[in-house]
Amino acid sequence: MRTWPGIISLAVLASCQQPAELKADGAWVRLPAAQGRPAGGYFTVHGGDKGDTLLAVSTPAALGAEMHESAKDHAGIMSMKPIRDVPVPARGAVAFAPGGKHVMLFDLGPRVAAGQRIPLKLAFAGGKTLEVQAMVVGAGDPAPKE
Repeated sequence: MRTWPGIISLAVLASCQQPAELKADGAWVRLPAAQGRPAGGYFTVHGGDKGDTLLAVSTPAALGAEMHESAKDHAGIMSMKPIRDVPVPARGAVAFAPGGKHVMLFDLGPRVAAGQRIPLKLAFAGGKTLEVQAMVVGAGDPAPKE
């Protein structure tokens, strides 16, 4: 009967857990190294109490945006492919970072410059949309520390 206090303690602790809310943070955009090339967008999505799926990312600062993923194949060669959607686990996190998942921003507006912030709108299968302000950094600059 010694296990009952442990089970009760776990149940009490579980009921004290704060509700999780779907959110995104750490957003930034790296300008392209060459005019006419796409910029890269990065951020982290944090899952809420229930899992959801990121369907699209957009911004008024670019004519188009696509989610992509970079990966090494079995021979060690890097490749990139578009991805349609990204599952976000309940209470989990999905990072969009250089060398992995990222957003390609096509035809970024000519007035977008390093040091500015641009909005990124994230649309989810559950119907929620999030908007985050992404810090713009130059092509050779390090990622911002936020």
